Amino acid sequence: MKLATKKNGNRDGQLIVVSRDLTRYQTCDQVPTLQRALDSWQQSSQVLSAVYQKMESESSGDKLDHAELMAPLPRAYEWIDGSAFINHIVLVRKARNAEPPETLRTEPLVYQGGSGVLLGPNDDIKLADESWGCDFESEVCVIMDDTPQGTKASQAQDYIRLVMIANDVSLRNLIPAELKKGFGFFNSKPATAFSPVCVSLDELGDSWKDNRLHLPLVTKLNNEKFGNPDAGSEMHFSFADLIEHICKTRSLTAGTIIGSGTISNEDRSRGSSCLMEKRMIEKIDTGEMKTPFLHHGDSVEIEMFDNAGKSIFGAIKQQVTPMNADRV
Repeated sequence: MKLATKKNGNRDGQLIVVSRDLTRYQTCDQVPTLQRALDSWQQSSQVLSAVYQKMESESSGDKLDHAELMAPLPRAYEWIDGSAFINHIVLVRKARNAEPPETLRTEPLVYQGGSGVLLGPNDDIKLADESWGCDFESEVCVIMDDTPQGTKASQAQDYIRLVMIANDVSLRNLIPAELKKGFGFFNSKPATAFSPVCVSLDELGDSWKDNRLHLPLVTKLNNEKFGNPDAGSEMHFSFADLIEHICKTRSLTAGTIIGSGTISNEDRSRGSSCLMEKRMIEKIDTGEMKTPFLHHGDSVEIEMFDNAGKSIFGAIKQQVTPMNADRV
């Protein structure tokens, strides 16, 4: 099934069930929000699945306007982002003259981002200062059920409830000074945006295997294709590995979101999922970084398609705007 959150004047919005082709929706009064569904998933998922199956079989429902959608979870108990792609880690560390960690291939990197404000798929990237080096990062994410401390990778998929994609915005020029303090990201990681819908694992078919999503993630910058690296083949640490690592010392609350980190492939013909990678490749090849970071007026689009060419999650479509600007 496919689920989304529609604007209704409340901060948590209204949960809706979305058709497979992303054109129609149906409300479900029994389950008003996605967090409510996750808090009682065993019962709620049955109710929502029944609505979904009926809507699909009857081609029923109201017309869906993607502009009316919030993030599937407009706020979450936790947003934990990994960095599961070795190629991305190596390139980005080179860009700031930092060595990869000694545990690069044995222990995942994760950080905990802000989860109180999560952006919808069409919300602007509000950039107060262009000199901060604003960058997009195209990722795959999972939404978790209650997950106990000590959960092992072999058990992790039992707790994954939904999958979506994200734009984890980074302010690259603020990162080095923050990390020098030895206390992690904060100012350099503003609000993250998420896809119009999240989907259950069965919607992904054979593309979901080994706790990875084996499909390209397409990113466009100013309406031109920027990259389409495969999200599964070079994901060194699977979502199961990330979950085991995170749960080593803590349990997770239903509604926790876990990100894959920036999708990255060694094959340069696939392009990149962030500007910093392209900049680093330029430096390696020519000695100079030529591609600029995002400026006001730039647009970013992120979308994933199934093997039949149909959009799975809908598109994240954002524009970079000045902090206090209202876009008409």
